[in-house]
Amino acid sequence: MGRIFVVELEGRSYRCKFCKTHLALADDLISRSFHCRRGKAYLFTNAVNTTIGTPEERVMLSGLHTVADIFCCCCGQIVGWKYESAHEKSQKYKEGKFVLERGRIVDDVDFSTEFFIDSHANMSDGEDA
Repeated sequence: MGRIFVVELEGRSYRCKFCKTHLALADDLISRSFHCRRGKAYLFTNAVNTTIGTPEERVMLSGLHTVADIFCCCCGQIVGWKYESAHEKSQKYKEGKFVLERGRIVDDVDFSTEFFIDSHANMSDGEDA
């Protein structure tokens, strides 16, 4: 297997919830009104740092589509799917677009507000080393 080159995105972005790898820019967000089996999902024009699974036919709420699961290239977790083709004319706008599941991504705003706790014991000035 070859070396993985990770793309670092400039600007507000969405990251993998599991390893914090950049996945998509907020500027590429098309819609927040998508749903999946696990909850809410967002539609993007582009996604980076992903690997694409095998395309398969799936019946979704909006009809029959050919989709491929997408995985984070760093940790391997499934993060959503890519629309390869739509079988209904009204759904053609989704072709080539990416859906990221909200429960599997974090917004830079979410990421910057996480709290990190130092688990090392600290010594005060009054204690002897």
